[in-house]
Amino acid sequence: MTTSAIAQPRKPVAGNVTMIRVLRSEWTKFRSVRSTWWMIAITVALTVCVGVVLSAVAAGRPHPSLDPETFAARAEIGNLLGQLTIGVLAVLLMTSEYESGMIRASLAVVPRRLPVLWGKLGVLTAFALPVTLASSVAAFALGQLAWRAHGLRGIWFGDPDVTRIVVGSALTLVVTAICGLGIGALLRSAAAGITTVGGVFFVLPVLAGELPKNVADLARFLPSNAGDALWGAALSPVSMTPWTGFGLLCGYAAALVAAAAWRLSRGDA
Repeated sequence: MTTSAIAQPRKPVAGNVTMIRVLRSEWTKFRSVRSTWWMIAITVALTVCVGVVLSAVAAGRPHPSLDPETFAARAEIGNLLGQLTIGVLAVLLMTSEYESGMIRASLAVVPRRLPVLWGKLGVLTAFALPVTLASSVAAFALGQLAWRAHGLRGIWFGDPDVTRIVVGSALTLVVTAICGLGIGALLRSAAAGITTVGGVFFVLPVLAGELPKNVADLARFLPSNAGDALWGAALSPVSMTPWTGFGLLCGYAAALVAAAAWRLSRGDA
């Protein structure tokens, strides 16, 4: 028997790796982790339940505001808390492989590395967008039921700014998740990533309100306040225009993903 006849172990070939296969692999990993479904369930519950409760409370007041923009923003207020849970989900999506050591296996199969990041980004975005959009619409629609139960005039998507607020709150959650993914890829630690997301999206906006006015006004440029300006829930007293704020949030997300891609392609696993 010659040496050529002996079966040799087959090595991964970079040419066999396609983006579709990477996406399938990342989807399998994403849906097979129990924390994914817990974080999604909590995000949906916060978005819907908080919005419905606040809508019902507002409807029961003696002289409730009939302004469509005010009602829609109140119905979506649960998305403020949803930013934290979906940000945590995105951080865990990236850091869990680093902390378990599975990232080495992923990069061995995908030696060019960056498709792993694009795969996680694609799966996260494709999953988060319909879920957050559905929960935002549900919060608004169920809030309407509470509103009409008190004999108040109905508010719907044809009213001024309602569509922007309902859809915008969902878009803000999706881009927040992308920011969380970038932070997780940069820090590679679940504890550090979750702390950073919580600090940037919750702690800093609140603390900024206690600072002198000339400093507090700069809080509108924080990622959370910039994105929340799209649907009227920014924690800063001075906000940005809706689409300018959302554009800035997208810029933060793009910068974080670019930095994560640079580190992944240059650094050690």
